[in-house]
Amino acid sequence: MPGDPDGCPKADPVVDQVGANLTRLAGDLSRIGIALSGGGDSTALMHLAHRWAGGRQLFAATVDHGLRPEAAQEAHEAHQAASRLGIPHATLLWRRDTKAGNLMAAARDARLRLLSGWARRNDLEAVLLGHTIDDQAETILMRLARGSGVDGMAGMAEIRGAFGMRWVRPMLGVSRSELRDWLMGQGIGWIEDPSNENDDYDRVRIRKAIGLLDLPARQLAQSAANMAMARDALQDFAAQIAKGANAALGSLQLSLTSFRRAPLEIRRRLLVAGLRFVSGADYPPRREAILHALVALNTAPRITLDGVIVEPRGDLLRFIREPAAAARADEALPDEAGAAIWDERWRVSGLLPGQVVRALGHGPLPELNWRASGLGRDEAAATPGIWRGDSLVAAPLLKAHRQIGVTPLRELPEFTALLYTH
Repeated sequence: MPGDPDGCPKADPVVDQVGANLTRLAGDLSRIGIALSGGGDSTALMHLAHRWAGGRQLFAATVDHGLRPEAAQEAHEAHQAASRLGIPHATLLWRRDTKAGNLMAAARDARLRLLSGWARRNDLEAVLLGHTIDDQAETILMRLARGSGVDGMAGMAEIRGAFGMRWVRPMLGVSRSELRDWLMGQGIGWIEDPSNENDDYDRVRIRKAIGLLDLPARQLAQSAANMAMARDALQDFAAQIAKGANAALGSLQLSLTSFRRAPLEIRRRLLVAGLRFVSGADYPPRREAILHALVALNTAPRITLDGVIVEPRGDLLRFIREPAAAARADEALPDEAGAAIWDERWRVSGLLPGQVVRALGHGPLPELNWRASGLGRDEAAATPGIWRGDSLVAAPLLKAHRQIGVTPLRELPEFTALLYTH
């Protein structure tokens, strides 16, 4: 690195800032992934992470969405760039569902799911994403146009948990132009994606509008930081109202009195977290559906939303799995260890070859003395049944089985964490 006239190393603001952020956000991790598209931002992230890593192990992966004919060659170039740094690289192919409605949203989710699966297979603790302060500004304006609330206007978080993985954004304080200047100064090339100029995409139109209006990205990002502070306060308030919640066998109970006394926004947050706790959904229902459900809860004996039944009962607000939604869940086959994950809710162990897990349903309940389990009828029908063909082998949550065990994937700490999800 060039020095100053006194012979001291010259400071590199980009290296220093991103390195400090990596230490703060991922310094305790030893195996870290990098989402590498080959564009300027992710290429800079890979090189900056490589300088910072020390003894940490880095891995990189590129998702080929197959949306452009050049994508395969670009993935190959990304592979070569990672290999030159000694970073193991994988290319992940997306098998696109041609029925997908919003192509960009489907591609985004597919990218995260593919990267998450790759990261888990390689025992990675987190995946680094190359979003910049410009991406943050664009995100804020896109969400503003969609009528987002406080959480949406808080922008992208530096650390986020989703799809079973920890996602880290260490470059949210650095601009796109600063990264490209740094790359050119280092003699490092990158790939320019022509879709970044395609006005068919919302983000491209927003990006061009920011340039045309000369909107300051840093001030927009500061607004997001201000909204994040408000979001954090609301999350803490919701957690206070949720004190005394009880989670058992995949269901949830809140104090109905506390729920009804809370402001509308807090009730909305509690309802969203309860629905996601029971269903295991990656995303909440749409805001309009949630607000409609909150109104209905004032008079209806129960509501059903997103595969979850929500019912006031006494001084409790109960969240249970909807039997019809459980019946639609794909059956789960045992792995080599005889274990399976079913309905994104249950871990089942002790299975034998030929046995599958699917919803118990209402049919077998009269023979199982389901009332003795302490579960309601619908709650019991949504529990795991162990089947061989059309024959029920076991209903381990209603009647103990000497070999087959069932545990819920989520307990009370997971519900509390959902209140703080962003």
